[in-house]
Amino acid sequence: MDNPFQLITDAFAPDYQVNLSIQGLDGSIMLTLSKSGRVVAKRMISAEQRNDPKRLKRLVQSIQFGIAIEQGHSAVAILEAMTDGDNRNPPPLVKSRPRPSMGL
Repeated sequence: MDNPFQLITDAFAPDYQVNLSIQGLDGSIMLTLSKSGRVVAKRMISAEQRNDPKRLKRLVQSIQFGIAIEQGHSAVAILEAMTDGDNRNPPPLVKSRPRPSMGL
């Protein structure tokens, strides 16, 4: 089995500073991704997620999806890319439309 810590690091290290820290006696770890001194994502990873390759892959994809959405990428395009093999690169930015105001 591949080292889950290395898999997590490899998935994010090209773009982010990766910090993994032990959180409890149950084996859970905290993943913190930073870029330019700013925390981009923070996620608790249970021992069960860490030790199951399929769950770990879904977790990594979920984090990548959340980051891409926050950066303005198209959710539909990202989901298509995620379901089309192991494509890790997010699609190009889509020109954003102004969001309607809630009138609050």
